[in-house]
Amino acid sequence: MAPVNPYAELAGLADPEPEPGPARSYLNERRDGDDGDDPLGLGLRADTEDEDAWAPPNHRKARRGLGRFAAVPLAVKLVATVLVAASFAGLADRFAVLYAQNKAAEKLKDSLHLAADPEVDIEGFPFLTQVADKHLDRVRVAIPDLAADRVSLAKFEATAEDVTLDGDLPTSLKGGTVGRMRGDVLLSFEDMNRELGASQVKFSELGPDSVRAEGRLPIAGHELRMHARAHIRQAGDRGISTEISGMRLDIGDIAVYRPGTGKGEGLQLTRKTARQLSREAAKIKAMLGIPAIADRIGIPQDTIDAALHNEAKLHDLIGTPRFINKLMKVNLVNVVTDHPWLLQKVGIDPKILGGLAGLTKPEIADRFDLSFRLPATPGDVRLRTVSVERDGIRARLTGTQLPFGDAAKKRP
Repeated sequence: MAPVNPYAELAGLADPEPEPGPARSYLNERRDGDDGDDPLGLGLRADTEDEDAWAPPNHRKARRGLGRFAAVPLAVKLVATVLVAASFAGLADRFAVLYAQNKAAEKLKDSLHLAADPEVDIEGFPFLTQVADKHLDRVRVAIPDLAADRVSLAKFEATAEDVTLDGDLPTSLKGGTVGRMRGDVLLSFEDMNRELGASQVKFSELGPDSVRAEGRLPIAGHELRMHARAHIRQAGDRGISTEISGMRLDIGDIAVYRPGTGKGEGLQLTRKTARQLSREAAKIKAMLGIPAIADRIGIPQDTIDAALHNEAKLHDLIGTPRFINKLMKVNLVNVVTDHPWLLQKVGIDPKILGGLAGLTKPEIADRFDLSFRLPATPGDVRLRTVSVERDGIRARLTGTQLPFGDAAKKRP
């Protein structure tokens, strides 16, 4: 056996010979004619031809928004322009309204001699069109604290219609005339308590046409409770009158003083005091011993004489409700003038009677008087209705041909 050749075995392990065909290309191999694409001989190839070629940047893309606006339809552009113009016109109209309202408020304040600025609200749109015609369809006015004689009207609200204006509008408003007006006036209880009562009298609603007045009145070092009713009535076309009734001063719970000399007026004992006296024989005897009281009490004199000399008959007389009612009706004013000790018997300071004697019925009534007249105004203003509400006295009024500003100065 022939020896094995190791080199032959190695040759068998080598790759088979390649088949005939195009030559393979390796990284470091150069092709014929490739000098331009690979000048360094590194075997690198150029980009394929299907890739995008380089181009300089397009700086016109920054104006893309302008191009888009140019693409918006013409109708849309016109609508946008109209809306913008309308917005500016609306703002100009509102500024003109505010200016005119302020000028009108100044003229009203001057014409009516007001302490506070009124509120003026001009309705309607557009305002500038109304200005061009010098005519306003409707204006609302609110005037706070309008003086009316002894009191202040808490609030005056009115709606003016058919208003003609004077002046070079809208920059100069000299005045004008209100064709028609309807208003509402409130005389508040809060103002009446402050201005009329001086914190001593309080007013409140008693009914649709009545006011309750309650307070305190200092008399001879004592504070007497004061009560009255004020009936509200319309007085002509511009005023309100007050009729006072039910006036009384409570002297504790001992007696009641009603100013006047008529029936049921004067100084009278309360039921509580009359009942207590009926249980105290000594005090009743002292009172029945005064002829004036015996005469005013309405009991026959022989019955009184018998009761004064017989305890049983006295108790029979003073122990009945009929006697208590009669005792309460006795006016002690004239009686105590000659018998001042009688007041002390029932627990009343005699000095109080001296203070009450100088207090006349009209003087007390004046404390509750709510009468007032509307302030003088140019034009024709008239009261229509008057009513009493929870907050105060409300009056409704109307007016025609009411000038203000320079127009008011021209009228007498």
